[in-house]
Amino acid sequence: MIFMLSLTRICLISITFLCFLQLHARLDKHTYEKQLLPISLISLPPSPSPEALSPSANAPFFNVKSFGAVGDGVCDDTQAFKLAWDTACQAEESGTLLVPNGYIFMIQSTIFTGPCKSGITFKVGGTIVPPDGPDSWPRNSSKRQWLVFYRINGMSMQGNGLIDGRGEKWWNLPCKPHKGNDGTTLPGPCDSPVAIRFFMSSNLTVQGLKIKNSAQFHFRFDNCQNVLIDRLIIKSPALSPNTDGIHIENTNNVNIYNSVISNGDDCVSIGAGCYNVNIRNITCGPSHGISIGSLGSHNSRACVSNITVTESVIKHSDNGVRIKTWQGGEGSVSKVTFSNIHMDIVRNPIIIDQYYCLSKNCINQSTAVSVSHVTYSNIKGTYDVRSPAMRFACSDSVPCTNLTLSEVELLPAQGYILATPFCWNAYGTMHTLTIPPVLCFLDGNPPMLPQDDDVIRD
Repeated sequence: MIFMLSLTRICLISITFLCFLQLHARLDKHTYEKQLLPISLISLPPSPSPEALSPSANAPFFNVKSFGAVGDGVCDDTQAFKLAWDTACQAEESGTLLVPNGYIFMIQSTIFTGPCKSGITFKVGGTIVPPDGPDSWPRNSSKRQWLVFYRINGMSMQGNGLIDGRGEKWWNLPCKPHKGNDGTTLPGPCDSPVAIRFFMSSNLTVQGLKIKNSAQFHFRFDNCQNVLIDRLIIKSPALSPNTDGIHIENTNNVNIYNSVISNGDDCVSIGAGCYNVNIRNITCGPSHGISIGSLGSHNSRACVSNITVTESVIKHSDNGVRIKTWQGGEGSVSKVTFSNIHMDIVRNPIIIDQYYCLSKNCINQSTAVSVSHVTYSNIKGTYDVRSPAMRFACSDSVPCTNLTLSEVELLPAQGYILATPFCWNAYGTMHTLTIPPVLCFLDGNPPMLPQDDDVIRD
């Protein structure tokens, strides 16, 4: 017994010593020095590429390798990243936490906490991965989140590296849609981690990153303000469940630009409490499209306003531009513009669904989140003939109002028969002739409009 215990200690010491040797032996001096070249802090949009800016040559760098990270994809580098973060966070001047290329860093569920004394650039050059699936996830760690940035002001996350969520084993849990026996969904624990979450933070820039295969949402922003998202590549399989590309909730003054998103759920989803959101030049699909909602679940109150989606492409997706609300909710969606969007074989290019429900057992309810002042302009392309090109399914008690269409041309991807648009309790106008024509709009305004005491923000 004593011999076996001694042997175990020797093995542990040997493994620790090997990881220590890897810290030095695998450090390529040329690559390391190249990574230490000065990079930029990103300004407010629209901004030039990081390489075009000239930050201070004296800005400090905090290389995670210098804090003990191994980068072999096996050793746990969590503590090295946290130590590097804490050191950078307490620095008197803005610096860069450097994740060097040529390495794979395995990090467990971690919260990077602020506020910091100055701004931080989190530069990803290498690859960052989590533990490999639910069985490898530490028991005492949250299975709802992976990398969390909390109470940060003035952070830039950028680089040409990769964040790989290793989500396949999570997607295959029997509690996921149609993953159980005989294609059923089975009860049981179903928490899956969001890859990157920003919470209660402001003045954020996320730029140039590649992220793939998140177990659930790839990016989530909660209770944040002044956010710039630019030049992201987000990719996961079309059938990966709940893998929204970018989700925002209770977040305002958001700009999402120049990104390519292909995933198993919404490319961009906009939740309750969001306003002043500008989405431009997004290539989306295969996916579930760009969505406002779902809103009003469990009889909750939700307000969303001042949303613009423009100059974008949506292809091979279940939906194009969508507003979805549950019956029984309260609040409003208002001042929304969808313009200059190309649809390529999209099943529901334009859809408002105030009867959103994930099962066949949702009961009818009399209240609803109101939808008003929604504009669709210069939306062209093709649609999947299994559904009409436009669907406006509005509440019996809270109709959609002030819907406007102009220069909408949607043709069937196969055949020549135009599917007739569907309307239910939808009040709107066509400023130009649309293809197919929308003859089902109701004129004017409903006899009695619901009163909402929310102030619509300009």
